[in-house]
Amino acid sequence: MHATTATPPVRFTDYQIGVVGMLAFLQFAVILDFMLMAPLGAFILPALHVSPVQFGHVVSAYAFAAGITGILTAGFADRFDRKRLLLFFYAGFIAGTLWCGLATTYESLLLARIVTGSFGGVIGSIVLAIATDLFPAQMRGRVMGFIQTAFAASQILGLPIGIVLSNRWNWHVPFLALVALGVVGGFLIALWMKPVNEHLKLQAEHNAFWHLFHTVTEPRYLLSFVSVLFLATGGFMLMPFSSAFTVNNLGISLHDLPIIYFVTGIATIFAGILVGMAADAIGKLRVFFIGTGLVIVMVLIYTHLGVSNLVTVTAINVVLFIGIFSRMIPFQALMTQVPKQTQRGSFNAINASISQLAGGLASLVAGHIVQQDADGKLHHYEVAGYVVIATAVIVSFLMWRIQRGLAVTAPAPAPAPATS
Repeated sequence: MHATTATPPVRFTDYQIGVVGMLAFLQFAVILDFMLMAPLGAFILPALHVSPVQFGHVVSAYAFAAGITGILTAGFADRFDRKRLLLFFYAGFIAGTLWCGLATTYESLLLARIVTGSFGGVIGSIVLAIATDLFPAQMRGRVMGFIQTAFAASQILGLPIGIVLSNRWNWHVPFLALVALGVVGGFLIALWMKPVNEHLKLQAEHNAFWHLFHTVTEPRYLLSFVSVLFLATGGFMLMPFSSAFTVNNLGISLHDLPIIYFVTGIATIFAGILVGMAADAIGKLRVFFIGTGLVIVMVLIYTHLGVSNLVTVTAINVVLFIGIFSRMIPFQALMTQVPKQTQRGSFNAINASISQLAGGLASLVAGHIVQQDADGKLHHYEVAGYVVIATAVIVSFLMWRIQRGLAVTAPAPAPAPATS
């Protein structure tokens, strides 16, 4: 097995610290916008007089729009300064979020979510491309670890605030507040971030279609695309039903449910940073394998759990999410080493599209596996857990193959880190 060799830590410059903070903020805004729909459903359904099926369409519209747009824009992703490309899609994302906040009908909200997903779903891939361009491989574990804390921050800060604002006023206010916050962040990025355009000096391919075609058909990238497919499939199998399973099967009250999310979010913020440091220090593949083993064990425990107390369920959730982060962070860091510099944008855009589409399909498949009684109790949830475990094993094998391929090809050294 070719494990990533340990390297001494490299210190961040002041400018790099600022860039990581801004990229994490972008992830926070995009993830929060996506996650807001679930808790706000209780407010939106009666306010717009929509059925659960219609609301499901609103939620899935974002993911499918993001997946389709990612593929359509992949051919252009390496033809522009990444900062300008980021600001373009971020502006569209803010406009879509504003539309969500102003929507008064089901049709209007559905269209707003399509627009928001079309722009917001591409931002994550641009963020990864920028992080790859500005940071050498031995720093990317820590970079990805910090950026991934945006997920936990949105869970412990954004969701409770969104619910409070909705209770105090209405469901429109959280979206409008996110727009106000996002505009400030956008101006900071526009004024302070330097251009990210070194890849343009190496870009010899100017036809968008052929650029996309050559990225999709590059044999070295195939294993990466397949690994993203299985990783997203496993990730979305349990998530849609986790709150219902916790309440109806494990016996946790709705009043105590936010406590689990809050404690888990706090724990994963610190865990994400530590996992990133460990990935740079002892090897990304090694940390990924440790995280995979932890996830397999915790999924088996969690999906077979009966009625339990709050402390037990919270502890299991914390360990499970630490395992998830211990996979996601080194996975993303290792993926940044796969594409050539001139194909990073298109490679990440394709990966993001595969992830969104696979996640949407996995949610649909999970809906056919998991059954619910009239009293709300879920059945066959453990079967979905077995699917997660199977995909985890497959991805581990694929990651080993990818790492071995990187060791054989020995790509050119990463560009020197940006200085202040």
